[in-house]
Order: sequence, then C-alpha cells, then structure tokens
Amino acid sequence: MTLMTKFLGASAALALTAGAALADPALVYDLGGKFDKSFNEAAYNGAEAYAAATGGSYRDIELQSEAQREQALRRFAEAGFNPVVTTGFSMSTPIASVAADYPDTKFVTIDGFVNPEEHPNVLSILFSEHEGSYLVGMMAAMASESGTVGFVGGMDVPLIRKFACGYAQGVMAANPDATVIANMTGTTPAAWNDPVKGSELAKAQISQGADVIYAAAGGTGLGVLQTAADEDILSVGVDSNQNHLHPGEVLTSMLKRVDVAVQEAMTAGDELETGVMVLGLAENGVGYALDENNEALVTEEMKTAVDAAREEIIAGEIAVHDYSSDDSCPVLNF
Repeated sequence: MTLMTKFLGASAALALTAGAALADPALVYDLGGKFDKSFNEAAYNGAEAYAAATGGSYRDIELQSEAQREQALRRFAEAGFNPVVTTGFSMSTPIASVAADYPDTKFVTIDGFVNPEEHPNVLSILFSEHEGSYLVGMMAAMASESGTVGFVGGMDVPLIRKFACGYAQGVMAANPDATVIANMTGTTPAAWNDPVKGSELAKAQISQGADVIYAAAGGTGLGVLQTAADEDILSVGVDSNQNHLHPGEVLTSMLKRVDVAVQEAMTAGDELETGVMVLGLAENGVGYALDENNEALVTEEMKTAVDAAREEIIAGEIAVHDYSSDDSCPVLNF
C-alpha cells in the first residue's frame, strides 16, 4: 500500500490575516529552520509540491522559540487556515491545548501523538523510523572496512533512540562482530541546530575507528556529513535525500517521507481523515536513497541484501525492535 493510498482512504514574524481563504493550508516548522536540508526542509518540499500540483497556496512560519508554538496554532486557526500542519513531536502538547477551541479546523502533527478520542479533529502521523534505519545500518556495516560505525543523534529523546536502535540492529544483522558508537548532541531543542557540535562528535567517533557515521540530528547532521567528507569516510543522511550534499561521500540517506505526508494532508484539505497513521516500509513511508550521487558506493551485493531484508520486514519475517515500545534496545546501550 502506498503513502498516497493511505492518505486518500516565512519567518516567525509572518503576518497572519483573516483574509486567507478558508481552504488554504498552513505549515508550522519545528525549531531548526525551514531550510535545514533534513526534516523541516522535507516538509517545505511537500508544501511546495502541493502548491505546484494543485495551483493552491499555503502559509508557513518558522518558530524562533518554544513560546511561539501555541500562538502560531491559534493565529492560523483564527485566520481560517485548514488544515494546520505541524512538524516535530514537540507540537503534540500545544495542539492538544488548542484543538478543542477550533473544532472546525483539522490539525496535523507529524512525529507527534495526540489522543484521537479526546481530539477528533487531529491527525497524528508517525513513521517506522526503526525499519528504515535497519536498512541503512545493514548498508553501513557492509560498507565499513574497520568494523566500527557511528551514530550521531540530535536531541536525546525516544524518537531519536528509535533511529539509533534500528540502525544498530541492521548493523549487527550484517556483521555480528561490528561495533556501534552512538552519541546524542544534547537534551534541549538547540541540539537540532548545532553543526559545530555535530562535527566534534563525528571527529570523536572517527578517532575511535568509525568509518561510516549515520546522522539523525536535523541541522546538526550537516556538521557530521561535512566532517565525514573532510575526513574521507562515509556518512548516512536522514529524512530528506542528502546524497547530493557530498556526492560520492554519502553512502545513502534514510528517507522519511515527510514531504509526501505534508503534500497529501494539504491536498485533502478539510476532507482530511483524522486519527492516527503509522507509515513504514510497507507504505513506502521510509526507505533508503539510491541515485547518481551514491550509486558507485552501493554494491550489487549490498542492494540485494537490503532489498531482501526490506521484503522480510514487510512480511513479518524480520522483527525490528522499536525502542519507543519499551524504552530499550537489545543491541545498543545509551
């Protein structure tokens, strides 16, 4: 089943006016910025795809602080935008606080969860990041010459541990003797936008022998990918296809189709079906990127193994443990 099938069954000072058309959608980016070349930018690309495909328009806002979350939601809802699409798990609580006040407005939280019984006008879109991360973990292990690979996460939260745990499981499946080094950037939202710290963590992992590093850290990951390229080791991008940032140096990117989620939510408009949606490999919600920028790095053996694992995960023959299910990982200690 495709993502399409599942869906069909500016700045913080942006002025929001009551002149907006009732059906125009709105998009609230998470902290880290619209053009982070990762999660937020994937959302932006989805909104742009919606506008190009439909001729419609949308409004967006880049948050500068935590305090602006609820304010942005209320201003968009009062101005008549529908649906109001948000990115990042940190929007869950603000949406739960305002949804009941605007029952005719559909709210979407990507990566967040809002109880559908309490708030029937909210759609929570979640992804099986552990499944996609398993595949790129296999690729990292097969590409590694040292047998040591790294992971750099952004904010230390269960969602990012979910990426790390899936990755480590894929690594160990391909090479049971491998070593996985995992570090998080920080414990506050600032961890999503600190490429200098990302670079420092990458250098520390390289000094420990890592020759492939997976970054799941928003804008911080750009520092990881840059340092990996500078040190002539491989990296793995996340969310958006980041292969083009350093052609021939990025092994692959773990695709999280936030762009498609945003596009389809906006296209559905006020007809959007609410509730909870989980998108994994079976729905093409996650996957790995293969293009002209990394095709020379991905061997036929690697592709065959990963594609076979993808089908086995979908069929239930391989069970990838989800860290967020019990706050534990069978192959990685945090």
